[in-house]
Amino acid sequence: QVQLVESGGGLVQAGASLRLSCAASGRSFSSYALGWFRQAPGKEREFVAAISSSALSTHADSMKGRFTISRDNAKNTVYLQMNYLKPEDTAVYYCAARMYTYSSDKNLYPYWGQGTQVTVSS
Repeated sequence: QVQLVESGGGLVQAGASLRLSCAASGRSFSSYALGWFRQAPGKEREFVAAISSSALSTHADSMKGRFTISRDNAKNTVYLQMNYLKPEDTAVYYCAARMYTYSSDKNLYPYWGQGTQVTVSS
């Protein structure tokens, strides 16, 4: 089992950058695939990016070129670098974990953090 704690959210202006972190506790962090999802008010939780246990990554098409997921197994942490933020990126961002292979399907992730708020003003 793994516990996840997100940090790094905040209020920024359009065009700014933020780096979200998700620290994991528990055993065998390197065996987990990690994903980032986000949920805006009144909307479904949507896939942002994911990275496998072997560091293969994928990003939602709408965020390619702006968002980058990475992991540091020595620190048990996964990151989401977000550049050129837009007001429509405003959401609660969640970190999630599952064993080995990544997925864009939120229903396949059994472990979730509590989320961190990102607000982008115009």
